[in-house]
Amino acid sequence: MQQTGLSPDFTFLERVEAAGPFHATECFQCRKCTNGCPASFAMDLFPDQVIRLALLGQKQEVLSSQTIWVCAACETCSTRCPNGVRIAELMDHLKEMAVKEGVPSPQPQVLALHQSFLENVRLTGRVFEGALLPVFLLRSGQMRSKIEKGTWRDEARLGWKLLRKKRLSLLPTVIKGRGEISAILRPSK
Repeated sequence: MQQTGLSPDFTFLERVEAAGPFHATECFQCRKCTNGCPASFAMDLFPDQVIRLALLGQKQEVLSSQTIWVCAACETCSTRCPNGVRIAELMDHLKEMAVKEGVPSPQPQVLALHQSFLENVRLTGRVFEGALLPVFLLRSGQMRSKIEKGTWRDEARLGWKLLRKKRLSLLPTVIKGRGEISAILRPSK
């Protein structure tokens, strides 16, 4: 953990817990979350360090960490926690908090996928793969790269095969409760 030199925001954890509760204060740093995390190899801070920094009011360091974006939300950490700290949910909330506060993501492609996924579910009520990937490729800038390299043709052929085998739909499936899901995921101002 690097020292940022910023003064601690002691209301940070209180605001985070108000959205949960995530029970972060219950963490006694046993590191079971970190030891079980399948994505820890790609993190700049381990899950237990994120919790510790949140407890210490290091808001900027927490919200700008790669860890909250790398977290796969697999819930291994939450399952392993002997004190019931809801770490995966906490990571997701911190990610949303970073987006709302305009903290730049150190993982712009993960942010693009995150935004594309939530927008997709908000509009259709569930994941609609026929729109998710194209929107993500456009938002992340990968579409331009695929066009320049010519690799888009391979993906178009794969898409055509999936369509022919009825493994990919051109239209989303309408679900009951779409309005409720949309309301839950509506961006707050």
